[in-house]
Amino acid sequence: MTGVPASAAGGSTGAQGARGSAAAADGAASEVSGSVARSPAPAPGPEGGARPARGGKLTAAAVNQASVWNVANLLTMLRLLLVPGFVALMLADGGYDPAWRSLAWAAFAVAMITDLFDGHLARTYNLVTDFGKIADPIADKAIMGAALICLSALGDLPWWVTIVILGRELGITLLRFLVIRYGVIPASRGGKLKTLTQGVAVGMYVLALTGWLATMRFWVMAVAVVLTVVTGLDYVRQAIVLRRRGIAERAAALEEKEA
Repeated sequence: MTGVPASAAGGSTGAQGARGSAAAADGAASEVSGSVARSPAPAPGPEGGARPARGGKLTAAAVNQASVWNVANLLTMLRLLLVPGFVALMLADGGYDPAWRSLAWAAFAVAMITDLFDGHLARTYNLVTDFGKIADPIADKAIMGAALICLSALGDLPWWVTIVILGRELGITLLRFLVIRYGVIPASRGGKLKTLTQGVAVGMYVLALTGWLATMRFWVMAVAVVLTVVTGLDYVRQAIVLRRRGIAERAAALEEKEA
């Protein structure tokens, strides 16, 4: 709405223009909001300006606040809550009881499965929020880090493996923040394969396996470590290329502006 009376716009032509503007505004609001009810239209203020409707800001704040409580974020919260429970189960009764280790594996498996679904749901159904962007990677690294540290503390996994994997994850996360001004480093297929292999390998170590399965988990973990290092180096390469490209583009834009 323009906030100008129809009579001031010059008779019927102004009225028709005002009605057309109102129809266009209603149509745009319908397309943006979907099934969500539209907020009340702002009332005309002094000097023809639009005055915010009462409760408009409160309504918007309520919608934004409610959007945090979507299914994707709830799965992320569940994964965060599973971390202390997983640690308690891993260390119960000295950390070597097969029954407690099986329960710990179940908690770890649930966390890994929710990790696969929450991101997919957020992207598919437009449930991406600032909370999810921050909490999702924290939850991923928290459950994996807790599992690796517990396994190394119990003597089931060499400490150097834990240091390599956690060092890579924290280093790449820091690297992403350092180059975010130049662009975003996308997740590669190798990175996704690395995550899957790590999950399978750590899950096999959490279980109290013996015999050929215990031997097999060693090789699965070896593959996970190799993928961890290789994909980490690839991310470093991408970050260097992205930074150089960003610097070159900024320099070119500055030269064009000066010219």
